[in-house]
Amino acid sequence: MTVIEDYIAAAPQKTQPQLNQLYRLLKELLPTAEERIRYGMPTFYAGENILHFAAAKKHLGFYPTPGPIAAFQEELQAFKTSKGAVQLPYDQPLPEILLKNMVHYRLTELTEKGKP
Repeated sequence: MTVIEDYIAAAPQKTQPQLNQLYRLLKELLPTAEERIRYGMPTFYAGENILHFAAAKKHLGFYPTPGPIAAFQEELQAFKTSKGAVQLPYDQPLPEILLKNMVHYRLTELTEKGKP
């Protein structure tokens, strides 16, 4: 098992379906990224942190850094956000298309910085 799979297995049972769904999506989008635990959260890394995610009591936290949050501010209006985080409630389906777009945006940011 990977460190992220270990994290998901240790998470509360009710959070695991969305954690697994997000993990599968991110693995598909970031197949060459290194999987780590940083700041106590699952992290995808390639030269620097690409993004993090984590189980919270009432939501799944998605942390793609501030750039994607700002770029998709309008599409994120239905969610509670902060400078670098999106709260995805467990009682709602994951917005996969939005998450994919945010990850692609983040990868573009890294490419522009000369990161892999």
